[in-house]
Amino acid sequence: MGWDAVARVAAERGHASSTIVMRGDDVVFEQLVGAAPNDLFYTFSVSKPFTALAIHLLAHRGQLDLDDSVADYWPEYAMNRKSSVTIRQVLAHRSGAPYSTGQAVGDAMQMADWQASVHAAENAHLRYQPGAVVAYGLLSFGFILGELVRRVDGRTIDRFIDDEFARPLGLADTQLGLMADAWERHVRLMAGRAVEHIRETAFNRRAVREAVIPAAGIQTTARDLARFYRVLLRGGDGIIPPDVVAGARELSADGELDHVIGHTMRWGTGFQLGFPGRVRPMGTHANESMFGHNGSGVCNVWADPVNDTVLVWLNSVILPRRSALAHISRLSDVVIEALAPTS
Repeated sequence: MGWDAVARVAAERGHASSTIVMRGDDVVFEQLVGAAPNDLFYTFSVSKPFTALAIHLLAHRGQLDLDDSVADYWPEYAMNRKSSVTIRQVLAHRSGAPYSTGQAVGDAMQMADWQASVHAAENAHLRYQPGAVVAYGLLSFGFILGELVRRVDGRTIDRFIDDEFARPLGLADTQLGLMADAWERHVRLMAGRAVEHIRETAFNRRAVREAVIPAAGIQTTARDLARFYRVLLRGGDGIIPPDVVAGARELSADGELDHVIGHTMRWGTGFQLGFPGRVRPMGTHANESMFGHNGSGVCNVWADPVNDTVLVWLNSVILPRRSALAHISRLSDVVIEALAPTS
């Protein structure tokens, strides 16, 4: 296995993809297929760590405490017995209310409407006892944490991410909610199987691409994401305090079944973590220190502190989740094999 295998696996879905691998500050592999360097990919849940880091930054500044209840800052969230749900539980996907409307489709139908999504989060009913189980907050994660940022800091979450992360770090092509003047650079999503036609249609709508959807709506380039994760590995470059990154990497679930995803995961408190030996986003060859996040199996990003490496793979083809997971796990594995020293 080598870089030829990485190139082949990274491109095998067809349509558009952008891949970067860094070792230290050096780009050791870069490949563009069907896209220009500044084309903007929809990253789905690759967005979640940006929103999580915003919350950890507010905690670092003493503006909130992760073990406070969400309702301490947002009283309306306490409705329907949610008064005990803590900010940390939301970050760890343990809120007990993974769907604001009770189902993924209902959440998705209103994801382009901020007020409707926030109102739904307020009215959500608990499915599980808060803290008891891991249940992935597909979209609710972002609206709960994004509304907390607004109530605590005063800025909207898209403005906060731009002010605190994107502009200071030179991420000129990273946008939460596509700006109107960037529409011509967006990469259209395609369904790799007919069953994914609904997601293809929904996430190609201009209203969705331009909406602020904190759990899914970052649109960016591979170069910007690689730069961002290099900064995280370097300790924040004086812009993101090291304890903010460490907080988001703090282990919250070590191989527990995720009741929404349907299989075991290793979760941080904002990041996904490496899960050695399992077909997971960071590959079967992962080590436990790795952190990052995949986006619906369409995109995948991780950093490896042990080997000082970063992988960014952005893609435009939506596959069913099981097939998509197998593919991104295999891509991670061939990258790790290509980076391994040869005897």
